[in-house]
Amino acid sequence: MTPKTIGQAYSFGFADSALAQAGGVTLDAMHFDADAICKAYDAIRPVAERLGVDPPKPRLAGFCYAPLAGLGANITFPKDSEPFVLPMISAPEEIDRLQEPESYLASELTQKRLALARELKRRRPEAGVGIGHLVEGPVTAAALIFGRQPFFTLPYDDPARAHRLLDFATRSMVGYARAVSEHSGAPLRPGARGIPDDFAGIFPPRLFEEFVVPYWNRMYEGLLATERYLHSELLRVEHLPFLEKAAIAHFDPSADQYLTPQLLRDHCPTKFSLSIHSWDIHDGTPQELEEMYRRLAGFHPTAISFSMSRLDEEPKIQRLLHAARKLKGQ
Repeated sequence: MTPKTIGQAYSFGFADSALAQAGGVTLDAMHFDADAICKAYDAIRPVAERLGVDPPKPRLAGFCYAPLAGLGANITFPKDSEPFVLPMISAPEEIDRLQEPESYLASELTQKRLALARELKRRRPEAGVGIGHLVEGPVTAAALIFGRQPFFTLPYDDPARAHRLLDFATRSMVGYARAVSEHSGAPLRPGARGIPDDFAGIFPPRLFEEFVVPYWNRMYEGLLATERYLHSELLRVEHLPFLEKAAIAHFDPSADQYLTPQLLRDHCPTKFSLSIHSWDIHDGTPQELEEMYRRLAGFHPTAISFSMSRLDEEPKIQRLLHAARKLKGQ
């Protein structure tokens, strides 16, 4: 028998906004209220059935700032919007006094989310136990600790302190990842690891080898990565050779405004994925979205990802899933 050809891979999921809308709850409740989370995931099941996909397993809302919470950062959760983190320091001199916490899991917010994950697991045994991202990339973590504007002037004004902050950010992100993984009963072991470092591309290419690549390497090594995945949204073509220098196996540009599919095909030295974004789905017709999907597939990404952000997008998602399954050969 001739083996079946593997076609274009894809990934689909439900955004937290669609889950909250289905359950009639607010986004902040998806971070802190087990009743709201269960209600939302129960309500999305009929939508998943109509789309012909597996219903998602209950979990806490996605939270990229979990490692910053482990450092005691002040994080705000607006009622029906995404959370945001406030800088932890306000002057370069404070970098010299930064210390890793005695326990990365001791902060009030971290304890609150760990308790919620346990409660959700008690109610729904199939629920995930994660409380957010394992790490922020070193550049992004440093920028969040100090604030974007002061951090990105630091390499020019005080390069030694810029390195000191990047060193702290890298050590603390790895420290949190190890602590929360051990707490969940799945300590880090050698394997594939991904780092999200959206702010890395703010560094111009001439500073990249000094201020970015060494810290990527140290973070991947600390995470015991045997295969390296990177998500970053501000890289330019001139940055792409550094992916090879950092031994990145797979690059996810997601919503990178500077890298078109054509540029990635022609210049990216590693495998890459592509996305159809929420605004594409909002603005496009079902036919336009199917044509977009087929066009993206022509650049041969490892996968094309898309998600449902609003319940009224169901006809568009149906059309995208039809195209994705057809090109996958399902």
